[in-house]
Amino acid sequence: MQIPATSAEDYISQIPEERQEVFKKMFSAITENLPEGFEQGISYGMVGWQVPLESYPEGYHCSPGSALPFMSLASQKNFIALYHMGMYAKPELLDWFVAEFPKHSKRKLDMGKSCVRFKKMDDIPFELIAELSKKMTVDEWISIYESNFKKK
Repeated sequence: MQIPATSAEDYISQIPEERQEVFKKMFSAITENLPEGFEQGISYGMVGWQVPLESYPEGYHCSPGSALPFMSLASQKNFIALYHMGMYAKPELLDWFVAEFPKHSKRKLDMGKSCVRFKKMDDIPFELIAELSKKMTVDEWISIYESNFKKK
């Protein structure tokens, strides 16, 4: 479910009212903890954080001329989704998150390759999301991206 928005504020104003406060809290947990250099915007119909072209002119290989995506936050039909490409590309980070999740939530981890789905708004581990947001710098993400995804 893509929301046609031009800013994070616009996006949040369009999601169901009962999710807005939780979404804002998740947004803040990420924004306040990401290392310097990531740029926030709207991409792929979600609120996203990426490496701007000014920092990485080669951009995203799947969409030439666009910034390199890193994290995204989306309100889907039945859940809020957190996408973190670093967990997809760095097994150690994924292992850390999977091990830490039960310490922060009484719910079972609902996760795809890079997507964590939060169906219950009353048990979102905001502190864990904040900690996850701190764990990868722009330079580390570029290095991992180039070694794992970029066509050679």
